[in-house]
Amino acid sequence: MTQKNTPLSPGLSAPAPLSRLPLHPDDVTQRVLSAAQLRARGVSAAQTSAQCLPGGPWQHLLPSVYLLHPGPPTGQERLHGALLYAGRPPVSARRAPAEPSDAGYGEAMVTGIAALALYGFATAGDLGALHRIDVLVPRTRRLRSTRFVEVLRTASMPNAVRVGGVPVAPVERALADAVAGADDAADVRRLLTEAVRDGHCEPAAVVRELSEAKLLGRAAVVGAVDALLAEGRTVAEARLYTMVREHGLPEPVWNVELRQPGGPGLGGVDAYWPDQAVAVELDTRAPRYGVPGRRGRTEEDPQWSAYAAKREHLERLGITVVHLTPRKLREAVDQQATVVRTALMAAADREPAAYVMVLPR
Repeated sequence: MTQKNTPLSPGLSAPAPLSRLPLHPDDVTQRVLSAAQLRARGVSAAQTSAQCLPGGPWQHLLPSVYLLHPGPPTGQERLHGALLYAGRPPVSARRAPAEPSDAGYGEAMVTGIAALALYGFATAGDLGALHRIDVLVPRTRRLRSTRFVEVLRTASMPNAVRVGGVPVAPVERALADAVAGADDAADVRRLLTEAVRDGHCEPAAVVRELSEAKLLGRAAVVGAVDALLAEGRTVAEARLYTMVREHGLPEPVWNVELRQPGGPGLGGVDAYWPDQAVAVELDTRAPRYGVPGRRGRTEEDPQWSAYAAKREHLERLGITVVHLTPRKLREAVDQQATVVRTALMAAADREPAAYVMVLPR
């Protein structure tokens, strides 16, 4: 006589092989499993279907992805399920048995608003409240968006960052994907400003990603980029002030215009030490890119040309110009303080600089 499969009640112990499932309530990877992971644990497709019958202890969360309890999924369970769905191997590769310990994510990674929520963006909100989870996969994958999962394909997969064990797109890429799905200019502005203000990334990297995604011309993005660059300058200036004071450098005059007596202006600098004729200039220019759609091409930047001409003119007058970027101040502030200190100490060995007037900017 054929034994009939019946769904198991949550309070009853399961017969083999279901009893061998390591269902740890604190481990989301054991509460959400793919069909391949269940097979690797000895659970047949018929047993899985029986468990998911109405009133049963399991649920069919996504295609070939199962939630091993009857309650509503948490934000982390939905996230894990989305990665399992997007990371499942192509049909041609599914015959290979999955390892029970395999996370099952493949090349898939979280991006967009869900990724920003994992990074801790206040603007992104709580992960559990998101109606959609964006998942990035290679262009060659033939997956459809379904339920709460939005599948985004790309020809150039970035290197994933692990956040709490979850593969996540780098902040700049996640921002670009979030902006691509946003129509409200205020929301875009808040996202980009928070990214820079809270030190998640530098403006130049964000603008680069927005350019690659062909988003710079969108109405919701144009004004937000201006706000992003302004916020980036404010943050960089604050880091420069902190570097000077915390590393015991002499106090400069801040944010001044240099001018030759009776001559033309020489341009503004962010910090200047008159006695040593040393100037610091922050490079917070907006990046410029080439012909839309042609990756990797750049065009001549008039801002850079003007900056280079100004620097060359100042150095002909005997003024040392130290060029700092926001990224250097964020990632290597000790090294940058040493560069400035070395320039100040070397002043004693140089010929005296030409006299210049120092005016408020």
